[in-house]
Amino acid sequence: MLHLHSFLRWIVIILAVAAVLKSLSGLLSKRSFAASDRKISLFFMISMDIQLLVGLVLYFTGAWGIKNIQNNGMASVMKDPAGRFFAVEHTIGMVLAIAAAHIAHSAAKKALGDQAKFRKVFLFSLISLIIMLAMIPWPSRELVGRALFPGM
Repeated sequence: MLHLHSFLRWIVIILAVAAVLKSLSGLLSKRSFAASDRKISLFFMISMDIQLLVGLVLYFTGAWGIKNIQNNGMASVMKDPAGRFFAVEHTIGMVLAIAAAHIAHSAAKKALGDQAKFRKVFLFSLISLIIMLAMIPWPSRELVGRALFPGM
């Protein structure tokens, strides 16, 4: 499951960047908000939801989530930087990123006016992307780093 979770991050990042760039393009060109603009935010949101489901399986069955908390106690997990990152920081950060992706898609449906739709999709997709990039265990992160392409 960890390999799947690591692979899916690339799809999520690509869709996030696409949503940000497409909404920025629409905002700058002042064009009409089209079905393709709404669909990119929908695909981004769906990819985040799938990633959440895989992440929840890892959280409840993997070594860094609930099992770590049950075996060592929350106080011990909070003292361990790697344990704290995966049990708390990564989890909360990614849930916030998912919430921002949902707000972006909802704004694409509900905002009045094309420019308002582009502005909201751009803002919340960008917020989601920034949070995701900050909470991914990149290889350069000491103690929590993971390979870019695990298993390869």
